[in-house]
Amino acid sequence: MQSQRLAVSLCWESYLTTPGGNVTIGLARRERVSRIPDHVEPPRYLAMSSKVFLAVDIGASSGRHLAGLFDGKKLELTEIHRFTNGPVTIAGRMVWDLPRQWHDIVEGLRHAGAAYGARVESVGVDTWGVDYALLGRNDELLGNPCCYRDRRTEGMFERAFEIVPRREIFAATGLQFMELNTLYQLLAMRLSDSPLLGIAEELLMMPDLYHWLLSGEKANERTDVSTTQLYDPQTGDWAWDLIDRLELPRKLFGKIVDPGTQLGTLLPQLANDSGLTGAKVVLPGTHDTASAVVAVPAAGEVQEKPDWCYISSGTWSLMGVEVPRPVVTDKCAELNFTNEGGVGGTTRLLKNIAGLWLVQECKRMFSQQGRDFLWGELTRKAAEAESLRSIINPDDERLIAPASMPETIAALCRETQQPVPESDGQFIRCALESLALKYRQVLGWLEELVGGRIETIHIVGGGTQNELLSQMAADACNRRVVAGPIEATALGNVAVQAVAAGAIGSIAEARRVIRESFPVREYLPEDAAPWDEAYERFLSLS
Repeated sequence: MQSQRLAVSLCWESYLTTPGGNVTIGLARRERVSRIPDHVEPPRYLAMSSKVFLAVDIGASSGRHLAGLFDGKKLELTEIHRFTNGPVTIAGRMVWDLPRQWHDIVEGLRHAGAAYGARVESVGVDTWGVDYALLGRNDELLGNPCCYRDRRTEGMFERAFEIVPRREIFAATGLQFMELNTLYQLLAMRLSDSPLLGIAEELLMMPDLYHWLLSGEKANERTDVSTTQLYDPQTGDWAWDLIDRLELPRKLFGKIVDPGTQLGTLLPQLANDSGLTGAKVVLPGTHDTASAVVAVPAAGEVQEKPDWCYISSGTWSLMGVEVPRPVVTDKCAELNFTNEGGVGGTTRLLKNIAGLWLVQECKRMFSQQGRDFLWGELTRKAAEAESLRSIINPDDERLIAPASMPETIAALCRETQQPVPESDGQFIRCALESLALKYRQVLGWLEELVGGRIETIHIVGGGTQNELLSQMAADACNRRVVAGPIEATALGNVAVQAVAAGAIGSIAEARRVIRESFPVREYLPEDAAPWDEAYERFLSLS
């Protein structure tokens, strides 16, 4: 009956109060009756032995609350709440709409409480990297956090390298150079004499900010800190010498803690409002890629020369290996790979490369022109198009934010004297085949960096749903590809919480549970010969 799917709760409106009680944007609260989402089973359907872990997975364009249900053997994942996210421009500055984000986080907690109540063991948040919030005296939140896409970092490479040479920055941090990194954001604030930086007392990365608002406890979680280019992977601490040379205030950078750390329980008001009484706040790998790598269904221990790599596939493709220690070498710097913190003290040696952004933007332009295809239909058209007709470098800077992705792809083909795609299917096929060839190039670089052959490529994330790309990756790289699970980031988040609770014994055991709980699909190379010739053409474009 409908009455069984109703719950009374107290809802926070889109206002925000800091845990210390300082009202920075305002607070409103009201009692209301809420309906449990139709797709969420209420608590009476849960086995008594099941434990529930709530993953809040927030990306740059959307966020979700997913409940991980673990009965001791199998793990299930249920979406509780979904919301849109994105930066807004205020007074010429691109910032995150923190009040709206917080409203949706609390709304998701309320849905989880309505569905599972006190059965929820813990909650943890993962997000994108590099962005941060500043706190002033008495824990005053200093404005809305700035978005990494804001243009304030333009030209900051040159300004930074005038102070500390590029090679010394890499030696200190082992991180790839992207102008959106936290280092360049903070340097831009200092060089513009930002009043916020002048009065700031503490810095919290975005997931650390949310965890503080949930628990009242501040911490700097290692995997997200490692994206700042102000972290020393060799010492496991902030790169203090670099911070000093850049004249950034030391007081901003607090204690670094590991994934799995329990910060405490939900703040009493939040717990009462949501019905999640007793729920703990536990740090997952708060950088979303760190969580996604936890969910790679591979077996075996972490090795110096791993025989598998991963591609976290979505708008971006993050391709790398999990190794026991950082690889901070001249070759790593030359190839612009990055050493980011992983769960369990590991290092994620990886490279950011273009992903399905190319396809997404093509689809968006086709839709504007009246051809509003479903994803499956667009993939079918690509599969029917001539293979390896035209290829591009998917990491060409002109593809980052073009006015028209198809027109830019066509221009790149003309520049390299290749046939210009003439149909929608040919455009999509060009994008997908170019990505697969980029995977082959990065695979070769990874093998060079670790000094061994990689036999299996694990693709996780939403991109696994594109079966054509997975088969192309197998053919282009001449390697076995294992695709899945789709919800890797949320699964990795849940897995770390389950390990912290003692429900799962280790990350290796968590990967076994994930292998046995979620289907994967294997792709084997079918005909590598045409890809060898295409790869020679591809190398001439890079």
